[in-house]
Amino acid sequence: MSNTETIDPRYVDIDSWPLDVAIDAMLEGQLSAIASLRDQVPAIASASEAAALRLRAGGRLVYVGAGTSGRIAVQDGVELTPTFGWPEERLVFALAGGLESLVVSAEGAEDDREDAVHQLQARSVGAADVVIGVAASGRTPFTLSALAWARDQGALTIGLANNAQTPLVDGADFPIVARTGSELIAGSTRMKAGTSQKAALNMLSTAIMLRLGRIYRGLMVDMVISNDKLLRRAEGMVDLLSGCGPTAAAAALSDAHNNIKTAVLVARGIEVSSAADLLARHDGALRPALAEAEANRA
Repeated sequence: MSNTETIDPRYVDIDSWPLDVAIDAMLEGQLSAIASLRDQVPAIASASEAAALRLRAGGRLVYVGAGTSGRIAVQDGVELTPTFGWPEERLVFALAGGLESLVVSAEGAEDDREDAVHQLQARSVGAADVVIGVAASGRTPFTLSALAWARDQGALTIGLANNAQTPLVDGADFPIVARTGSELIAGSTRMKAGTSQKAALNMLSTAIMLRLGRIYRGLMVDMVISNDKLLRRAEGMVDLLSGCGPTAAAAALSDAHNNIKTAVLVARGIEVSSAADLLARHDGALRPALAEAEANRA
């Protein structure tokens, strides 16, 4: 039996506890879930480095999962476009039961090995791609099938599970194991396991974006500007990173068609086309682009 399925004797009478005591126990579980990732930092770092290298060549990020794990995987992936400007066409989601199962339970879908392969085949997943499979048990047939097929195609595979020595962990190029143990409600992996998965994916995808140059000085310099709040935030970034002042920052951002990185270079006196070329030479990374601009100015 998976550790996440075992009954913890501490909680057998939880239905008779005062609610504040029960909630305090839940909080203890959530904190322990985060702590379970401490020894996985090297594994997350290694996976991030390898993924960034693969993606730099033009590959896609592919998220695979079923049930709670699948929903958490999708939640991480969909945030990458607005936060880091990651192209939507470079995101693939393979969810047991299809994307409809985000809001409606798809009974039995997690056992459908063939559908897992069909979903990846339909999106032509291959050697250029990075496939992240998430399953608390480490044994979910849909996720195992998808990851095995993707690995056979030459894709880089990352397996995130809450149980060690399981097929998902053993079958991934880069395994990440959050040993959260039994749940306060036995088998309810939406709790500790789910929290650890979300935290691990937060760190994994953010580290990948760090390596791809989509974060500079702790700022979302590839952020998609989709409303007035984000426009004000972007103008503030351009001002902060160039020292040009609010009015000039707004003008530079407009000239750069709302591309924050380009706008920073424009605010420093570089033509829009030259700024775009400069960024392209450095794979879109602002730090080396600014360094070259300063060297040319000297």
